[in-house]
Amino acid sequence: MADFRTSTLDYFPENILIDILSYLGVRELIRTGRVCKRWRRLVKDQRLWRVVDLTAWKGVTSRMLWVLLRQYLGTGLRCLRLRGLLLSARGGAFLSESWLKALSSRCPRLRSLSLLHADLRGLHSCQLLPTTLQVLELRGCELPQGFFTQTPLSPEKQAGMASTAATQQQGRGQTGKVPASLSGIAIETMVLDNVPSFTDQHLQSLASWLRLSRLELRNVLRVTAEGLRRSAAQETDSGLNGLSRLKYLEIGHFGRPGAQLQMASLGLGVGWLGLEELSLGGKEVGPGLLSASRLRDLKRLRLRCCKLREMQVLRSCRTLRDLRRLEFCEVFFQVCPKTPEREGEVERQGEEGREGGTDSGDGSDDKLDENDPVPSLRRSLAALLPQCALVFTNCTVTITSD
Repeated sequence: MADFRTSTLDYFPENILIDILSYLGVRELIRTGRVCKRWRRLVKDQRLWRVVDLTAWKGVTSRMLWVLLRQYLGTGLRCLRLRGLLLSARGGAFLSESWLKALSSRCPRLRSLSLLHADLRGLHSCQLLPTTLQVLELRGCELPQGFFTQTPLSPEKQAGMASTAATQQQGRGQTGKVPASLSGIAIETMVLDNVPSFTDQHLQSLASWLRLSRLELRNVLRVTAEGLRRSAAQETDSGLNGLSRLKYLEIGHFGRPGAQLQMASLGLGVGWLGLEELSLGGKEVGPGLLSASRLRDLKRLRLRCCKLREMQVLRSCRTLRDLRRLEFCEVFFQVCPKTPEREGEVERQGEEGREGGTDSGDGSDDKLDENDPVPSLRRSLAALLPQCALVFTNCTVTITSD
């Protein structure tokens, strides 16, 4: 009984203590490491530093980043989220070239980097970022011109990087793999959200990224339809040009009313070889639906946060015969009252779908209420796209007299 009364945290195994410490944030972990030598050693365990989120910690300076990198961050880091000083009264440099080089050497397993309100105009190229990155997210950042341009490395630098990579692979027991730094930028997913300095020139520079397969553009106001046309994967005499390896593309504009709209999704009208999944949001849904019929490889289409009319959806989807999944997320459907003319047009849309494929359903849809416009849209889409799965999430329907 006396032993039970005098028991403390020192009696807990280290694995349990590390599990408890994993619920703490970065600031709390650093403060916990000041309790005693044992807790300081536990706090430095790399299992606690796999995902580091500093976006909630305002006012993180470059000096703090150096302290974190030298004392805590190491081989266990997989995901890093940072908040810059772009909106801070302090201002000043945030990410330096020397710090990024140290991050690459100390954290060789870093896969994801997310930057919020960071001023990157002090970095001349994205090649200064860790070469092991596979996901790059930029939210509210400022970029310099030519930031995404990939310049070839000199033979001497390639030889030095190859020898360094070979030494690291031998230490980890890996052989036969091509280092990402030698085969080009290894980023596979790029997310750009509210980056006002991102232009058509930046978009065209991404064509040199051989591994880029997912691109998300949200509230990127300076990207135009012409820039999207020039970046589209098209077949030429010399082969595929543009973003030829892109499989997923998201275009969304959720700005406040009255904001400038470039209607960049109209650039999809030239066709995009290899593009299998498209997500349209906000004010880009209407123009994007007009151009989506030219995407012959499209398999999945997602529409969200917009207003649509029933006939607008049917007319746009009747040419997408190979579509396998159609998602509506937070969509406001505007449906006109039923009239003989409207019912006849819907029937014609359904007959065109049945002529191009098999009849959909087993008769169960006939039991639905005909006064409900959502089942009518579902039946019409099922007739047009018999092999397509339809998903409705948080959608509302309003009947308008217009």
